[in-house]
Amino acid sequence: MQLLKKALEQNGFSVYLANTKEEALQISKTMLTDVKTIGLGGSVSVVEIGLLDYLTKQKDIKLHNQYENGISMEENLKRRREGLLSDLYITSSNAITKDGILVNADGSGNRVAAQIFGPKKVLLIVGKNKIVDTIEEGFKRIMEYVAPKNCDRMNKKLQDMGKEPHYNLENIANKFTYINGDEKGRTHIILVEEELGY
Repeated sequence: MQLLKKALEQNGFSVYLANTKEEALQISKTMLTDVKTIGLGGSVSVVEIGLLDYLTKQKDIKLHNQYENGISMEENLKRRREGLLSDLYITSSNAITKDGILVNADGSGNRVAAQIFGPKKVLLIVGKNKIVDTIEEGFKRIMEYVAPKNCDRMNKKLQDMGKEPHYNLENIANKFTYINGDEKGRTHIILVEEELGY
């Protein structure tokens, strides 16, 4: 992890190492100072470390939570757009290469857009299972593992709501990015020595 940390830092990212989910949550909390608004990108990792649950209980932070149960699709889209102008945007990365490049795919594009531009700061929670050798391996990981898992997850949510499933590889992974740098101090990455998310 130290070598990856160094590579990411050379690309302008701020990097923190955590041994456990609990440690990752504690580091995440330190990022909330002076934050008034937070946007969210789809991330199982953020849920698994307990950060989403923690954020929903904060009264002094406006959380643009498009995952709140019971909201309409119109409200969902509104919150996604609002998240793009937040003080802090929290999500994960589908893959990170050993030379410090973030590799991602998205369906609607709000998550990849926010990583590129918009929010003042970005926080990524990334488990060790997402580390790959090359950009090509990152995209392969997305199409062969991440996207199918997310299709299953999203379709199950729809079925639980009594709706027809409609997610597939063509609409859940149709906007691809790789980011090999950012302005210093904008993107913060917590690398976790545990497997997190997909």
